[in-house]
Amino acid sequence: MTLPPAPVPPTERLYWTRPEDRTFTARVMAVREGRVALDGTLFYPEGGGQPCDAGTLAWEGGTASVTDVQKDGQVIWHAVTGDGPPVGAQVTGTLDWARRYRHSQRHTGEHLLAQAFHRVSPAFAVRAVSMRGPECTLDLAGQPGASHVAAAQATLMEALRDGLTLETTMVPAAGLGAFPLRRPPQVDGTVRVVLYRDAAGEVWEASACGGTHLQAGAQVAPVVVLKTERLKGDLTRVTFMAGEEATLRLSGVYADAQALARTFSVGVERLPERVTDQAAQVQALTADVAALQRRVAALHLERAGWTPLPDATDVHGTLLQVEDDVLPALLDLASREAGRVTVAVSPNGRAGVASGSGAHPAGPLLKAFLTAGGGRGGGRPELAQGQTERPEDFMHAVRTWLHPVS
Repeated sequence: MTLPPAPVPPTERLYWTRPEDRTFTARVMAVREGRVALDGTLFYPEGGGQPCDAGTLAWEGGTASVTDVQKDGQVIWHAVTGDGPPVGAQVTGTLDWARRYRHSQRHTGEHLLAQAFHRVSPAFAVRAVSMRGPECTLDLAGQPGASHVAAAQATLMEALRDGLTLETTMVPAAGLGAFPLRRPPQVDGTVRVVLYRDAAGEVWEASACGGTHLQAGAQVAPVVVLKTERLKGDLTRVTFMAGEEATLRLSGVYADAQALARTFSVGVERLPERVTDQAAQVQALTADVAALQRRVAALHLERAGWTPLPDATDVHGTLLQVEDDVLPALLDLASREAGRVTVAVSPNGRAGVASGSGAHPAGPLLKAFLTAGGGRGGGRPELAQGQTERPEDFMHAVRTWLHPVS
């Protein structure tokens, strides 16, 4: 009889009690399928929208990378590469501190930005968060607009400038009423409350949270809202970046803006104006080109040779060879000509049929010609378009249809 595995003692969460430490020692309590449980750990497990920590474990005779950290009840399991340490071994854990610091900047930024929106309007309640990548998100109720975003960012900048300091405390459920929590806790029993106090000692932000955070609010700066988008259920997703990741993104965007501005021979501050002017010019030129294409298409139709169709002498058809950029305009014009069926093909195999005859719908005709020439296509009864693999075979099929051998 196979006995169930022995219960594993709870893991001490050193990332709560020693959040600034980068290394620690611990004892291996259990090993299961490439995962290691320790009696204590600095490695934060994935949870609360925050990714897990990474780093290494070293012991006498070996070293392994920690690639994933997950919490199962009160036990934290570390996925390691290769042959991990044996049960009972003493290990030294080393965090990938740059990764931890980025994650803490994201998480702290999420708390403080959410509080800033709450201060702009309590209606902007947080419904969901994600900090899995450099671009983090807050899903807010209340539909905040651009003015609210600007107000929230200004509120947060002022708070960071004046100074915010982290404080954490374990609070029994009965004592939570003493704290101005933005959201009700999602766990029962004793809850870890994360506070940020201002320079006067007043609570500026309070949340029930098990994640990692920075000691000083200023360490999260800058916090930058990149965009907002409406979601189902009257929610608004606010995408933001914080700290080093925000600095790198903004520096990169500014460098790109400088390079683009140089192509216009202007400074960055005039770039929006020049891009707007350029877009207007492109729009005008595009309209001019479209008008010329329609004129060329009209000339093709005026000069076309029209053949009475064998099955309907009051309906005429033609085959035209035109360039790719003229073909759409030609088919559009031709579809408005009653009693005519126009087949057009370009040297690159772009093809289409325009029909002004209800007895000759464009779709089935195009399909028949593509059967001979290969390719795919479709459309409406008055206009169908596609791509032929063999233009010569396509045109031969059209000519045979226009001039059947008796």
